[in-house]
Amino acid sequence: MTTKAMGPARGWDWLMRAVNLGRNNPKAIFGAVAWVALVALVPSIIQLSLQYGLKLGPTTVMSVIGLTTLFSIVLYPLLIGGLLRVIDAAENGRPTRAAAVFDTFRSGQGAGRLIGFGVFMTAIYIGLFLVVIYLFGQDFMHWYWNLITTAQSNPGVAPQVDSLPAGFGKVMGLGTLVALFMGGVYSIGFGQVAIGGRGVFEALSDGLAGTLKNVLPIVLLAVMAFIAYLVLVVVAMIVALVIGLVAAASTTLAALLAIPLVFAFLLGLYVVLFGIMYYMWRDICGGDAASTPASPADQLQA
Repeated sequence: MTTKAMGPARGWDWLMRAVNLGRNNPKAIFGAVAWVALVALVPSIIQLSLQYGLKLGPTTVMSVIGLTTLFSIVLYPLLIGGLLRVIDAAENGRPTRAAAVFDTFRSGQGAGRLIGFGVFMTAIYIGLFLVVIYLFGQDFMHWYWNLITTAQSNPGVAPQVDSLPAGFGKVMGLGTLVALFMGGVYSIGFGQVAIGGRGVFEALSDGLAGTLKNVLPIVLLAVMAFIAYLVLVVVAMIVALVIGLVAAASTTLAALLAIPLVFAFLLGLYVVLFGIMYYMWRDICGGDAASTPASPADQLQA
């Protein structure tokens, strides 16, 4: 499998195409993204219900968070794979539908490879993060745990941050660089598993090679995405201010305005994020990859 090197400006192109994603089959793509967004909210709903509804202690809540996180690690790769296939079908003019995002849950659709790649990438993320902490900020985890347990013990009250741990800046800076690089590996590799029919370790190899060849466009993409994020923050603050003014007159009306706006924001964010994943994969690997999922290979391939 050959990965291609793109010019630096391609990072901007990925972002712009992702913003326009859905023009070919908006019903299928936005519907599929809505399903993913709704399922993604389930762990948070469970955690909040147990924390505030049953008044569980911080230790129990952390255990629930751990269990729902493990559940998500298995579930999300299937949804991501299904969504990438819906996008690929729509972009190539093939018939598809929103519910096709769940096709990866069926036998013979490469579920094992998708879960395997997702779990493997999660392990790599955690391993690299722990290495960074071990080398540059050994007090970071103790500080973070205290922050979390304090927040869980006093819900609704913002925890006080008296001082940052030693090496905090280095951990955050290097962690950002690692996340940026692994984001490229994840995007390219997931496209290879979900659409290209590659095995877990083959996809990882393609992801590493493709990311190394395309560092400049990925960096430009990150810069442009950060600028877009700042613009969205300003817009969100303005909208929040308007909703706050409405809330002064009617709390119910404010809630009716806020809920659909928040979901619409999440929907748009998901469309752009997965659009970037798809277009990055298609430009770097898609020309040589099959446009249909691989056959019944539900096992890890070396």
